[in-house]
Amino acid sequence: MIETSHLARVYKMGTNIVNALQDVTISIDKGEYVAFMGPSGSGKSTLMNIVGCLDTPSSGTYRLNNHLVSEMTENQLAEVRNKEIGFVFQTFNLLPRASALENVALPLIYAGYGKAEREDRAMAALESVNLADRYHHKPNELSGGQRQRVAIARALVNNPSIILADEPTGNLDTKTSYDIMDLFQELHDRGNTIIMVTHEDDIAHYAHRIIRLRDGLIEWDKKNDTINRRPAVVHS
Repeated sequence: MIETSHLARVYKMGTNIVNALQDVTISIDKGEYVAFMGPSGSGKSTLMNIVGCLDTPSSGTYRLNNHLVSEMTENQLAEVRNKEIGFVFQTFNLLPRASALENVALPLIYAGYGKAEREDRAMAALESVNLADRYHHKPNELSGGQRQRVAIARALVNNPSIILADEPTGNLDTKTSYDIMDLFQELHDRGNTIIMVTHEDDIAHYAHRIIRLRDGLIEWDKKNDTINRRPAVVHS
C-alpha cells in the first residue's frame, strides 16, 4: 500500500539547511498498525506529512497503492487526501461553531454528497466511536476525549484506506489517552490501516510495528512483541 524509496526532505531556513529526512525506505501493507516514533526533530512528522500527501520529498520516491505520487496532479492529490486518507491531529482541528455532526460531515461536502447522505454517514461515523448521543454538541461542550473521538469520526466518514494520526493523545490526560488508543485498536480490528506518530513509548506500544527515527534516519523497524491492549471499552 505504501512504499518509499530513499526519501529525503531538506528545508532551507535562512542560511541553515535542515535535513529532516535522509534516505528513508519503508514498506507498509494494507491492514498494518504502525507507529512512527522518535524524539522531537527526528523526522517522524515530516515522514507522516509525505505519506499523507501534505508534503513532497526533496528526493526519492513515494508510491501509494502502486501509484507514483510525484506524477499525480494537484486535483488527484486533493482527491487522495479527501477519500483515501483520514487525518487525526493532536489539536483536533474542529470548527468551534459547528456541531459534532457538522464537523464530521465536513469532508463529505468536498466529496460532493447531498445533505441527507452527509448527515446519515456522519451519524454512522459518530456511532462507530460511541458518540452519537453528542451529535448536536459543539466542541466547547465536549471533553477532550470526546473532541478527539469527533475528529476520529471525521477521519472515518469517507471510509479511507489509511488513517494517519499525528500525536493523537498529545493533548489528553493519561486515562483518556488510553481510552483513545483502545478505540484505535478497535478500528484496526475492523480492518483499518493505521499509521500513528508519537514520541511517547507507551503509546507507540499500542501499534503492532514500530519504526523509530532519529536525525532523519530509521534507527530501527521491528514488530512489537509487547502490544499494549486492554479490553476494548470506550468511555464517555
